Amino acid sequence: MNQQVHNKLVSFIWSIADDCLRDVYVRGKYRDVILPMVVLRRLDALLEPTKDAVMEELSFQRDDAGFTEWDENGLKEASGYVFYNTSKWTLQKLHDTATNSQQILQANFEDYLNGFSPNVKEIIDKFKLRSQVRHMAAKDVLLDVLEKFTSSYINVTPFEKEDPEGRKLPALTNLGMGYVFEELIRKFNEENNEEAGEHFTPREVIDLMTHIIFDPIKDNLPPVMTIYDPACGSGGMLTESQNFIKDEKGIIKASGDVYLYGKEINDETYAICKSDMMIKGE
Repeated sequence: MNQQVHNKLVSFIWSIADDCLRDVYVRGKYRDVILPMVVLRRLDALLEPTKDAVMEELSFQRDDAGFTEWDENGLKEASGYVFYNTSKWTLQKLHDTATNSQQILQANFEDYLNGFSPNVKEIIDKFKLRSQVRHMAAKDVLLDVLEKFTSSYINVTPFEKEDPEGRKLPALTNLGMGYVFEELIRKFNEENNEEAGEHFTPREVIDLMTHIIFDPIKDNLPPVMTIYDPACGSGGMLTESQNFIKDEKGIIKASGDVYLYGKEINDETYAICKSDMMIKGE
């Protein structure tokens, strides 16, 4: 993802706050909506192509097999990820079927959130997204925010798309998503006069750290490696360390599995980290 496209996406997401949240939230609280909605839209977009397969699997388990508890493995296999959603809704469907009733939209949105697998529900809870949905519905801006995040002029999927005018929208890789989060966090921190380093470490610093850590042992890597970050933030160090070790084009390569562990006290950055790891199948 080139820098120009990256900046355009960040600017579009950043503009949502001023377009939809002004006078509903103080500027310091914009991030409480924007960051979880970016995560939610990313997860939602990944699940869209396999939505029918998940619903078919759910129907089989409920109607044909008579399961009283869902078989998560079957639902994960149907979705193609380690997470899934069993509601009939997607963000696009919520937007397309919305009426002027914010109460109905709120109820449908909450039904959609309740349909996620437990690992995504934890992310939703860490972001306190349900309370934000209720607040936006009460202030009559929930549909406006939903319209922005489902716009056909932005692409937060790992697949190349076209906008309504036929212009190509580049795919957003996991690395590119990480850059988007970091830039948004940096901008929000500047608005709140906070230090960006409290929430994430710049990728250039992470790259230097991985070389310092792994260059001395590059010829003697153990067959199984465990990487632990006791203050993992949004997970950049864990991700880059794994990529560095397992890079098939480089001279450093682990001969076996690499296991990632992280600890983070801030709920918001923990949720970002967990969502990023789940998207990668971790």
